[in-house]
Amino acid sequence: MSQLKQIEKLREMTGSGIMDCKTALKKNDFDIDKAIDYLREKGKAEAAKRADRAAKEGIIYSYIHPGSKIGTLLELNCETDFVARTDEFKELAKEISMHIAALDPRWLSEEDVSREDTDREKEIIKKQFKEEGKPDNIIDKIVEGKMNKFYSRNCLLKQPYIRDDKKTVQEVIDETVAKIGENIEVGRFVRFDIK
Repeated sequence: MSQLKQIEKLREMTGSGIMDCKTALKKNDFDIDKAIDYLREKGKAEAAKRADRAAKEGIIYSYIHPGSKIGTLLELNCETDFVARTDEFKELAKEISMHIAALDPRWLSEEDVSREDTDREKEIIKKQFKEEGKPDNIIDKIVEGKMNKFYSRNCLLKQPYIRDDKKTVQEVIDETVAKIGENIEVGRFVRFDIK
C-alpha cells in the first residue's frame, strides 16, 4: 500500500488531520496499528493540557430512544459558544446520550460515588471471597480489581464506549478535545425509562 493510501486509510479510521496522520505513520514506521495508538495518546495529552480550562458554554441535549420508553438529558460543556454550535460537538452529545440510554450509568465518575456506596460494594466483595476461604491479603487485591470493574460498569466516563469497547467514554471525549482544541466536560446527565 502506498504512503498516500496509508495516510488516507488512517485519516478515515481516526478522523485526524492529514499532517497528524502523516506524522503518526512516519514515527511508527508506517505501522497503522501503532500510528492509531500514537494518535490516541496524542489526543489524551492534548486533553490533559486543556483540562484546567473552564468549560462554561455548551448545550443541553435530549435523546429519546425509538419506542419512546427511554430518554436522556445531557449537559455537555465546552469553552466557547462557537464550538457548542458545531456539528462535531452536537454529534458527541448525541453519541454520549445514546450511550447513557443503552448502558444506564449511575454516576458521572469514580469521584461521584458516595463513600457509603463504595464501602457497601467492598463489603459485599469481601464477604463473598471470605466465604470461599481466600486469605485476607489476596482478598484485598481481588477487591481492588472488582472495584475497578464496578466503576467501569457504573461510572459514565469509565464505561467502555458502546460503539468501540476498546475505548472508554472519557477517551472518546478526549479524542474530540484533540480535534477541536477545546476542553469538553460532561456537566450532568439523567436517564428516564418506563418499565
